[in-house]
Amino acid sequence: MKTPPPIQLKSGVAIGHGRPCFVVAEIGNNHQGDVAIARQMVHEAAKAGVQAVKFQKRDMNALFTDEGLQMPYGGPNSFGKTYGEHRLALELSIEDMVELKELAESLGMVFFASAWDQVSLSELLDMGVEVLKISSADLVNVPLLRQAGATGLPVILSTGMSSLEEIDLAVAELRRYHDNIVILHCNSTYPCPDECVGLPVMAELAKRYGLPVGYSGHEQGIGPSVAAAALGACVVERHFTLDRTLRGTDHQASLDPAGFASMVGMIREAEAAMTVCRKEVSEPERKVAVKLRKSVVFARDLPAGHTLAEADLTVKCPGHGISPVHWDDVLGRTLVTAVRHEDLVQWDQLAPAISARGSIVREMPLAQSR
Repeated sequence: MKTPPPIQLKSGVAIGHGRPCFVVAEIGNNHQGDVAIARQMVHEAAKAGVQAVKFQKRDMNALFTDEGLQMPYGGPNSFGKTYGEHRLALELSIEDMVELKELAESLGMVFFASAWDQVSLSELLDMGVEVLKISSADLVNVPLLRQAGATGLPVILSTGMSSLEEIDLAVAELRRYHDNIVILHCNSTYPCPDECVGLPVMAELAKRYGLPVGYSGHEQGIGPSVAAAALGACVVERHFTLDRTLRGTDHQASLDPAGFASMVGMIREAEAAMTVCRKEVSEPERKVAVKLRKSVVFARDLPAGHTLAEADLTVKCPGHGISPVHWDDVLGRTLVTAVRHEDLVQWDQLAPAISARGSIVREMPLAQSR
């Protein structure tokens, strides 16, 4: 399978194979509709070491019917008596978004948002975002997909709640315009049980579409997200909160600043651990081998001319002599010099071995770490 090239953003950030995992703090609506909290969250995300912050943008009239806006919405996570009031209470203005974009970029992060309707997508384009996000809910929204694709901007596509046939459709719509698409494997359960995460699906998506693949996680812990990065996810997106006990449906599936920083650190460790792709002995290991591995040593004082038997030899540390891997090559050899108890055996102390054909056998190299 051919590896797709990295996707280049206008800011110079590259997303894809051979680049650091693009870690996204999904702030979403966890700011509770308060721009001051949103500012604090952007600062905390930067401290955690993420590469991007992501918000959500909705236009109430473009997104909902009147019936949907007036639907009663109660319960402990409600911010209004109707669903329209609830959603509006959690919404930031486009002016707030512009301010947050400037703040995020000043801190060295990419700013983007999920547009939940075509009006909001147009507003984000007017802000000058450099990448678009299509949420799992809108993977089947053909008009929105076409609007996003026509911009020419890179698109990050979440695939929660979606069948392969639905993903086929979304990818085909976007590919009418370009191939700068990142597919995020996702399970849209909040929070998602670990046994439902399905990380091997990333490989299936990569093979099926030949596009960069990442992971959007809703689990409560960090293990699956770190594992996703180790498995090659070019993007890891997790919901971000200041406090997991806050009112709202997303906070339990979010990470707080300390948890997010831990995850980022572990992802970077996992990436480093994937650097070596073939079995080899590293230089630091060779030094350890000298200390921990063993050498063939003499078990007693022996005169020159003695033919070595097993009782004459033993194996002890340190490991800078002849490795015991050559035990059989030492046995039966004749000493050309006298030796003392616990001396390390050296090849030049032994008479050359003679092959069955009468030729001298070449000495074995010192191979403690082979």
